Amino acid sequence: MALVGAIIGSALGGWINDTYGRKKATLLADVIFAIGSICMAAAPDPYVLILGRLLVGLGVGVASVTAPVYIAEASPSEIRGGLVSMNVLMITGGQFLSYLVNIGFTQVPGTWRWMLGVSGVPAVVQFFMMLFLPESPRWLYLKDQKVKAIEVLEKIYEPERLKYEIDRLSDAAEEELKQEKAVSYINAFKSKEIRLALFAGAGLQAFQQFTGINTVMYYSPTIVQMAGFSSNRLALLLSLIVAAMNAAGTVVGIFLIDRIGRRPLAMTSLTGVLLSLSLLSSAFYLSSHQCANSLYFGSCSASAGWFAVIGLALYILFFSPGMGPVPWAINSEIYPSGYRGVCGGFSATVNWISNLIVAQTFLSLVDAVGTPATFLMFAAVAVAALVFVWVYVPETKGLSFEEVEMLWKERAAGQRWGQQQQRLLDDTSVEP
Repeated sequence: MALVGAIIGSALGGWINDTYGRKKATLLADVIFAIGSICMAAAPDPYVLILGRLLVGLGVGVASVTAPVYIAEASPSEIRGGLVSMNVLMITGGQFLSYLVNIGFTQVPGTWRWMLGVSGVPAVVQFFMMLFLPESPRWLYLKDQKVKAIEVLEKIYEPERLKYEIDRLSDAAEEELKQEKAVSYINAFKSKEIRLALFAGAGLQAFQQFTGINTVMYYSPTIVQMAGFSSNRLALLLSLIVAAMNAAGTVVGIFLIDRIGRRPLAMTSLTGVLLSLSLLSSAFYLSSHQCANSLYFGSCSASAGWFAVIGLALYILFFSPGMGPVPWAINSEIYPSGYRGVCGGFSATVNWISNLIVAQTFLSLVDAVGTPATFLMFAAVAVAALVFVWVYVPETKGLSFEEVEMLWKERAAGQRWGQQQQRLLDDTSVEP
């Protein structure tokens, strides 16, 4: 139900962002999340608990659309990818901290109520801190609140660059006025360049999930036990290590995303994911087929189990720096200003729907075709994702939002990525 709530929240979140602004959308998400946490902690029956999960999911869905866009619109283009990736680090780091918090509450009376209720604390803290933060300068400028927008920009940029950024915002605002169309999903799909951007952004979000990341995160204790480690405590400990590696890998991604670019990082990540999933599949095949017929079943099974754990660790090490942050970074910067919330919401909805499908089908797939074949299917998806990134996803490193819009217009006119990238490199060589 939390995933269902996230699907609904992300679908509505785009419209809320474009209509009421990024700041109000964040405040609303915090309120919903806090109410959901209280419902879960105080639930007198399963139905109220499920309602609380739905509310928490709504909050997560709205926040998943809002945070990347808000960060991107307040960031200088040369460090935008790294700052948007910080949001992913907060998520992966939060997953790790939640493991530690829950371990602490296992010895407290009312264990699960504390586990679920304490999740409202970060939402309350963020709500009050958000009151002191400004609205997105781009949203303010496009809503004709130019004085407020310039006040925010003055806090971000040095005086010599401020005029340059204001001129770009002015150009973007004029372009929006020329379109004279209401912001809606229908109008978004009518525009070829926005359709192309949506296809790339939503496709990345779908591939992020269908390569199996949340299967690994949700079911890592189960996967470890499937590999032959029967102790619950050891399985949870290894899962804690997986969560820590996920957060550490995201830090690497923050360092690399504005240095080597989005496309190379995503493709390197997917190549490693493909190899890791192949290793996982081989380890489980060895454990379930070869070891069963071996005279040395014990040592063979133990070796296969450790190969599976190594495959799991390598998967996280390759996934977290690239396919973890890159889809969110790309989706925060590839859409026109007026459609950034709506299109970002659509892509986030695709992410959550894909997440739900993978989470609900993983164990059924394992029962139906076996663990080796299941991971082999994820590996096949990784191959498709590699081709998709190569063909459909542009490089946006260091580009302004306006330059990214121009990429899609030229792409819609039939130009290849290579031609566009060279032109932009020539154009941006004199950028301050």
